[in-house]
Amino acid sequence: MRRLRLVIAALFCLTLPAAAEEPAPVVVELFTSQGCSSCPPADAFLRELAERDGVIALALHVDYWDYIGWKDSFAQPAFTARQKAYAAAQGRRMVYTPQMIVDGTDHVVGRHVADVEDLIARHAAKAAPVAVEAMRGNGTLRIRARPADGSTGPASVQVVRYRANATVDIRRGENAGRTLSYANIVTDLDVVADWDGAAPLEVSVPITGPRPAVVLIQRRDHGPVLGAARVAAR
Repeated sequence: MRRLRLVIAALFCLTLPAAAEEPAPVVVELFTSQGCSSCPPADAFLRELAERDGVIALALHVDYWDYIGWKDSFAQPAFTARQKAYAAAQGRRMVYTPQMIVDGTDHVVGRHVADVEDLIARHAAKAAPVAVEAMRGNGTLRIRARPADGSTGPASVQVVRYRANATVDIRRGENAGRTLSYANIVTDLDVVADWDGAAPLEVSVPITGPRPAVVLIQRRDHGPVLGAARVAAR
């Protein structure tokens, strides 16, 4: 009888979805600008987060501070639009730098290290709603995703490409005369597929160049990040 109970328990464990057993990496998006005097401490903190297991740290440079004397060499209007879309989805009227968005839901001042650490710990303790796998080879990125427990609702599949690090000499504006280092600088963020969040997903997309990438599964309309996976540089 005891052996039968052990066999049943083992079979039960084997049927559990892997995503329910392991938390997903916590995704931290920093909205920053080379022209913002308050941003360098947050940029330095993101460099630390970029080296941390269990965290996917991404720097998205916005362009709305360019008018004050220094044009951010990494800024893109699309990143400003993403930050504003987060604000609208969360019922906020304002955007600011340095702002960190954790797993697409919580926002915090990026230089408030203790508050960011608290949010990361809270999100790391949660089970992953979606299990994500990403594999690259022969110029193709293959993405697989499945919900851990039923449907997660409509979601978008995003591929983020980023530059691992860079140093910039700031010659004008609020940070004039400073040499600042940046990490995980987002260069491209593309929606490559829509997903119903119910049936297992498998999609292949082209991928070029040696830079690393991240796959994000995010609830539609800038909702929570449901799952994520890193893709190593080549």
